[in-house]
Parts: sequence; structure tokens; C-alpha cells
Amino acid sequence: MKTAELLSVLKQHQEKNLLFEYAEGKLVGANYHITEVKNITVDSVDCGAGTDFWKETVVQLWESPKEKDKTEYMSVHKALSILDRVDAIKPMVSDAEIKFEYSNANFHTAQLFVDDFSMDQNNLTIKLAIEKTDCKAKETCDVTPKQEKEASACCSPESGCC
Repeated sequence: MKTAELLSVLKQHQEKNLLFEYAEGKLVGANYHITEVKNITVDSVDCGAGTDFWKETVVQLWESPKEKDKTEYMSVHKALSILDRVDAIKPMVSDAEIKFEYSNANFHTAQLFVDDFSMDQNNLTIKLAIEKTDCKAKETCDVTPKQEKEASACCSPESGCC
């Protein structure tokens, strides 16, 4: 989901609570805070010597240990006001992919993509997902679907493309 798309969804549902589902059936605690918003530029070279360039918006979610018993979630309105403040200081790139960085005691630190969202009468739930890494140089490195399943053949020393 692009940054502008998420902001549009938030603007349409400001009266709701904002929840994040980081894995199926698992919600970020109500004690979360938005602690950082990053405008990231990626300028990369893959294992087949291909170059790429893109921008991302990364919003960091952090659960406050001091508020671990909190049961009321942040409102969409409050989250949107935080993002609007950030945008006024460091403009976000509207067509950049938006990700959420999160971890807890039972879940490793990860940058999660927005996979979907749902809502009910009181809540807007942003459904996050992990996107697996992939070899961008499959044709250059002659990686077949069978090799992909076996291991990371693309960038193994014997692949000849690294």
C-alpha cells in the first residue's frame, strides 16, 4: 500500500480506534506509540548486477512497558495528527510504499507491509504481513522454480552470479 492510500483510509475513518494486526489473530498492544517515521531511499545493486532505486515510508510502532495494561487503542484521528505533524516537518513521499516496523517479546523485529485493512463499528484494523525476500536476478542467475524451493540458489557461491 502506498503512503497516500493509507492516509486516505485514515482520513475516512478518524472516529475509529486504530489497531494493527502483525500476524494472523495477533494485535499490537493497545499500549503502542508511533515513535518514528522514516523517509527511506533505497539505491541497490542485486546479485545479478542489476540496479534499482525506490523510496519507502517506515512507521515505527513501539509498545510502552509502562502502559502494558492499557486497553484503549490510539484513535485514527490521533495517529493521523502525528503523521500530519511529521509530514509538515519532513514531507512523506505519497507514492512510496508504507511499512510498519514492529517487534515484541514473541515477535522478531520486522518491517511489515500493509496487506489489507478491515473495520467494524469501532475499529480500523491495519493488517500487516511479512514479505519474503526474493532474488531479483532470477533470469540473469538462471534460477528455476525448483532451485528456488531447494535453497537460496541465486546467491549461493556456486551460482556464478554473485
